[in-house]
Amino acid sequence: MRTVDALLPWGGTARGPWSLEVTPERAGWTYAGLRVLTLPDGGEVSFATGDEEMLVLPLAGAATVHCDGLRLALAGRESVFAAVTDFAYLPRDADVTIRGAGRFALPSARATRRLSPRYGAARDVPVELRGAGPASRQVNNFCAPDAFDCDRLVAVEVVTPGGNWSSYPPHKHEQARTYDDGRVEAALEEVYYFEVAGGEPGAGPVGYQRVYGTAERPIDVLAEVRTGDVVLVPYGYHGPSMAAPGYDLYYLNVLAGPGATRTMACVDDPRHGWIRGSWAGQPVDPRLPLTRPVRKEA
Repeated sequence: MRTVDALLPWGGTARGPWSLEVTPERAGWTYAGLRVLTLPDGGEVSFATGDEEMLVLPLAGAATVHCDGLRLALAGRESVFAAVTDFAYLPRDADVTIRGAGRFALPSARATRRLSPRYGAARDVPVELRGAGPASRQVNNFCAPDAFDCDRLVAVEVVTPGGNWSSYPPHKHEQARTYDDGRVEAALEEVYYFEVAGGEPGAGPVGYQRVYGTAERPIDVLAEVRTGDVVLVPYGYHGPSMAAPGYDLYYLNVLAGPGATRTMACVDDPRHGWIRGSWAGQPVDPRLPLTRPVRKEA
């Protein structure tokens, strides 16, 4: 896979009510997907989830979500750089109506179990700092495996201050495997959805995303991304995600795979894994946290 195949610019996958639609078929894999819905004031969209479980995650704006007779009111946020948001969970085989105004991400995964629709409060989202120095970033683990129950879907948000690198050191999760040294790797497909502070969908300042493979499974991606762009990661090492100086970078990670247990298990590129050990002597970037008090974790 090359950059031209992995990078899906804003507007290039629009279909029906969706400003952005990445189905497993469009991505060329089996489980993970993402849609972005843009609603004008008083806007309304109805749809069926089919065989996918989904989330409704406000990127900018607020909405009410109607599903299985429940009304879930999402207070939302002004932008992804302003606050952690509340969200809604939608099960497979459900009829849904969303009413509101703004831009909303709908991460999805092919699901076998049908769970109940639920509300996720912003105050309950585990938020942490990772890395140190110029590798400092904030992670909102709103749908991490140990934070929110789903069948297969995993999703987290990452906010990186301008000039910093995140998704670093580069790591991969392309096969279910336990290594001789005890490291565990999962098989996961991953979508990166980006926003850049000061940008509008499809325009404005940029960030960068690197994905690379091995001799056995080559992939070579160095993508310049703007607000609304997507990068697909079917396999290979991914990172760094690079925020240009002066422009904070946001990305939404959507992951899903065939494993019976939800996990984000990954392994570092062995050439660069030593970098984690260097963080112990460095302070976290003082610009963090960007949205709420957090704890530091490696």
